[in-house]
Amino acid sequence: MANRIHPTAVIGDGVELGDGNVIGPYTVIVGPCTIGDDNWIGPHVTIGTPAEDRNGPHPVAWEGELEGAGVVIGDRNKIREYVTFHQGTHRPTRLGNDSYLLVRSHVGHDVVVDDSVTLACSVQLGGHTHVWSHANIGMSTVVHQHGSIGPGAMVGMGSAVRKEVGAFTIAVGNPARVSGINVVGLSRRGCDEATIESLDAFLKGKGDLAAEGLPEELSILLKAWAGRDQGEH
Repeated sequence: MANRIHPTAVIGDGVELGDGNVIGPYTVIVGPCTIGDDNWIGPHVTIGTPAEDRNGPHPVAWEGELEGAGVVIGDRNKIREYVTFHQGTHRPTRLGNDSYLLVRSHVGHDVVVDDSVTLACSVQLGGHTHVWSHANIGMSTVVHQHGSIGPGAMVGMGSAVRKEVGAFTIAVGNPARVSGINVVGLSRRGCDEATIESLDAFLKGKGDLAAEGLPEELSILLKAWAGRDQGEH
């Protein structure tokens, strides 16, 4: 299926597009940038401008001056009006598949956003942040540089995340503090009450992961979280 690109959009050199993408009016995408298939990219979106580094390069990418580690976007994402993505510095800024980024949300340099993530209106992700799959970040939340939002985590609107929010926890406030377990998120991933209860200590950081009986997809995700490189925080 062909891409549908509004005539006012700017698609610069070094941009590789898959198939079936919609790119709205006045959107600017500059390279290096790779975008997969079937994404909906709304009006006034900006993808691929330089990392916010006072002493870093600020090339004129729409005239072919390509510099930076790029942006990589997967498939079937919905990227709403005025969303911004910055170039990576030492690695591409990445968005996985099937995520929904609401109006004016920002993905900073070297950020990694995994699959099926929701960023509500005006969420701001500082550089080097990692948002794991199925996380849901509430309106106007700010995540500090090098922050980490665990898989299935839910962050309440207006929060300030200084470091980390654990897997399938609910956090809110400034600074954001854990207020409970994301039972709804676990249920949607196939967990019954007994399984959720068995995960309670692990999710609160007070025990090891008991993977027996977990749905396979969830088990893989939580094992990855448990074994993550602590240096990312």
